[in-house]
Amino acid sequence: MTKAVVFDYGFGNVRSMVRALANLGVDTTLTSDYRQSLEADGLVVPGVGAFAACMAGLKKVDGDRVVYDRIRAGRPVLGVCVGEQIMFEHGLEHGDHADGLGLIGGSVDLLDADVVPHMGWDTIEADSDSTLLKGVEGERFYFVHSYAAMAVTAADTAPFSIDLSGYDEHVSWCRYGRSRFVAAYERGPLSATQFHPEKSGDAGAQLLRNWVATF
Repeated sequence: MTKAVVFDYGFGNVRSMVRALANLGVDTTLTSDYRQSLEADGLVVPGVGAFAACMAGLKKVDGDRVVYDRIRAGRPVLGVCVGEQIMFEHGLEHGDHADGLGLIGGSVDLLDADVVPHMGWDTIEADSDSTLLKGVEGERFYFVHSYAAMAVTAADTAPFSIDLSGYDEHVSWCRYGRSRFVAAYERGPLSATQFHPEKSGDAGAQLLRNWVATF
């Protein structure tokens, strides 16, 4: 049976993700155990709250090492919400700079909108070659966030002994207020969504099904 781990580091609405994957027939475990997380067919890194706090929590249980080791080995990782944001190089939350995992080039900044957070259902400008969004390109997904990445730049992953240059980069976008931000990112074993697929009904279930099919 296909196995996935939802990484438990104290930040994220983890139970709903466990249920969403289990409903697809995936043997899903909630744990921060390094070996289980490394060896699972897929790893979900959730995230709720502040960028810096999530990074600190992840590092406290060696989650950064788990992510790097999996990506280095070509094993699928899916970051969700702040779990997407911390894949970027930097976060600038409340005026404070925090380092992310550095697997995606760019920074995470406050949305430029009259009302923040961006909360509710929204459509996405899907990358034409997106694997995650195949079959649900025109559907709506559920967002809850105040910060996002407005651009993707080249990331130097050499310090982590990771080379993603052999994979195409696929970026899907969403607009809110005056911001156009990264809604989903895909490059080889690394996938990430700013929205919550586990809270996005049938469209979110199909996205997770598409991700599981990459295992």
